[in-house]
Amino acid sequence: MTNKSVIQTENAPQAIGTYSQAVKAGDTVYLSGQIPLVPETMEVVAGDFSAKTRQVFENLKAVCEAAGGELKDIVKLNIYMTDLANFATVNEIMATYFQEPYPARAAVGVAALPKGVPIEMEAVMVLS
Repeated sequence: MTNKSVIQTENAPQAIGTYSQAVKAGDTVYLSGQIPLVPETMEVVAGDFSAKTRQVFENLKAVCEAAGGELKDIVKLNIYMTDLANFATVNEIMATYFQEPYPARAAVGVAALPKGVPIEMEAVMVLS
């Protein structure tokens, strides 16, 4: 595919495996899962679940911007949590990052996530 390019930014955590932060194919950008790592230290952000959720959104925002878009351009968001009791908190924080129309979304309970974090998000963005 000749219209495929890798998106890379120092404003989001560097990949900790064999993947890219995002890949752009045509007008569609596929954002890899982001966990609550602070880009400068590559350590999990201090604080409660809310702080960790905000860091994930900030990381997604940085990758969106590196790809030439914004969070509002996300059309599909997948959220993975180790405790679905945090679902209301995610909704509350998400409402500060997105306005209607909201992206399509899935929220999935999982047994574990990388580095023992409680939340991870991945997304698909379409550039206008």
